[in-house]
Amino acid sequence: MRGAVVEGQLAGWRHWVAARVPYAQLRRLARLALRVRRRGQAVLARTADRWRRSLQLRVITVTFLVSGVVVLVLGIVLMQQIAQNLVATKERSAVNIASVGLAVAQTWQGASESPRDPAAKAAQMMRDIANKLAASGSNSGTRYAVIIRLPLHYQAGPVFSGGASIGFPESRVPTPPADLVAKVEHESRLTPGKLWFIPHSMSVFRQPRTPGLIYGAPFGSVYQVYYYFPLNNEQESLAQAQRTMLLVGIVAVALLAAIAWLVTRWVVVPVRQAARGALLLSTGNLDERMPVRGSDELAALSTSFNQMAESLQDKLRELQDLSQVQRQFVSDVSHELRTPLTTIRIAADVLFASREDMQAAPSRSAELLQSQLERFESLLTDLLEISRYDANAATLDAEPVDICDLARQSADVAQQLAERRGTRIEFRLPAEPCIVVADSRRVERILRNLLVNAVEHGENLEAVVTVAADSGAVAVAVRDFGVGLRPGEEQLVFDRFWRADPARARTTGGTGLGLSIALEDARLHGGWLEAWGEPGRGSVFRLTLPRVAGEELAGSPLPLEPSPADVDAVAVERPPEPVIPEPASLEGMGPVAAGAEPADRPAAGAGGTSGGRAAASAGAGTAGPPPAAAGGPAGRNMAGTEQDSEVTARG
Repeated sequence: MRGAVVEGQLAGWRHWVAARVPYAQLRRLARLALRVRRRGQAVLARTADRWRRSLQLRVITVTFLVSGVVVLVLGIVLMQQIAQNLVATKERSAVNIASVGLAVAQTWQGASESPRDPAAKAAQMMRDIANKLAASGSNSGTRYAVIIRLPLHYQAGPVFSGGASIGFPESRVPTPPADLVAKVEHESRLTPGKLWFIPHSMSVFRQPRTPGLIYGAPFGSVYQVYYYFPLNNEQESLAQAQRTMLLVGIVAVALLAAIAWLVTRWVVVPVRQAARGALLLSTGNLDERMPVRGSDELAALSTSFNQMAESLQDKLRELQDLSQVQRQFVSDVSHELRTPLTTIRIAADVLFASREDMQAAPSRSAELLQSQLERFESLLTDLLEISRYDANAATLDAEPVDICDLARQSADVAQQLAERRGTRIEFRLPAEPCIVVADSRRVERILRNLLVNAVEHGENLEAVVTVAADSGAVAVAVRDFGVGLRPGEEQLVFDRFWRADPARARTTGGTGLGLSIALEDARLHGGWLEAWGEPGRGSVFRLTLPRVAGEELAGSPLPLEPSPADVDAVAVERPPEPVIPEPASLEGMGPVAAGAEPADRPAAGAGGTSGGRAAASAGAGTAGPPPAAAGGPAGRNMAGTEQDSEVTARG
């Protein structure tokens, strides 16, 4: 019920606002409020970021706040003490003046007589006493007001006077506070001659009402005298003290903040220099040093930093020299082995061509010699390519190419292996061409390596090649349903000569450098090459290239990790693995793969994977949905390289 009432009130308020404020003005006000809110949020975000990043700002702010609180507390305490001292001084002065005036009034002639006696002339006497007491104040330099009055029951005839007053603007005699009058009339009987006082506010000397002290006491027969001491001067003194304290506090807080800024600057500046030097060292500027001033702790920090930089520079120089020697050694050995290898290859070709005229054992030896020479040539080619990347001598021969055509062309070696295994390669290509400016030879080598790996480790299950593109990038994902990858192996597969299980034999005889070379090929284009896999659920290798080589990628048109439905659909029974003969023509093939960018690269968006180019398959095998990969990741070797030197010759 209460909620309904509140809703009704809100609806009425909205109706009232809508009836009085035009709709266009409401929209302008809403937009203005939204802009103010966004600007406020932006300012708060910048302030919070500055607060987190600046130690000096935090120290200065904390010092400013703490010193401000301390100065405020001290100021309050001091102002209370000053006010108490001023009031106490005023009280002592007022008591002295009132005591002297009371003594004068008590000794006044006729004060002891009854005011109803006509001979006493009470009204005139009260005026004379008031003038006398006020004149004493003028001579002493202290301003106060005086009231001489009678009790109410004596103010009628024959006196017909309420008394006399000096210093009050009213034409009639002001009435003192009732509490003080009661004390003077009643309690003074017990303690005659005692001064009674209370704080009170009254208007005197034609000024506004101001706080003050009012004293009262009886004298004579029934007469009463009241002194009112305004605290104008004390208030002015207190205000002046407050202004002085405020100015001194502001100056003190500002000085403390300045001191904190100076002190933190002495500490923070060397730390900033050390951070900047460390950043420069991390970017390769090994000549960066910190200035050393004095012999304090900061100087020790600078000295230690410089010693660390010198040690790093020396070690890096040694490593660079050693790396240069190693690269030169690999390059020289690879080149020097070319000549004897060519001679051996010619002799092996002669033997291989005439193997049918030989007996069984020499014929088999000729076939083995031929296949191992092919592997040897592939290894030398890979070593030369790796040495080019290590020496930063690799270059791109970029031209516009269709990534779909490259994907089909790169399946030649993998298709032969798929046919031997009784499986197939399925292509899911978009209808439109996916044009990219890239080095077709290097991209084709990457895709060939990925396809051979997918067939080699797919456990006789099909491999799926998906191509997609967006405005800034093209992507190719190669999916297999084989043994998969264990956690962490999606990075290790790109290391040189890495194998999941060294005891597992390669049926295609890879060199162990294919993924590393493909990784460098992808990076040379400014692209990514990433891997995903789960034991028993297969793996995905995704190549993402910018439309123009060297441009920065913002995302990939294809997801790296398949959808949960796609992963769960692989849980079907694995068909039995057929017996695969190993002719000499395929003895030298090895799984080849490519490296990938770090795992924190974004894998954004999924592009189209079907269209005018219907999903096609290469190789032999049964039709139907992709069968699942059962079993574990035992011995997956992702470090193979391309086969057949005639197809995979490298420049």
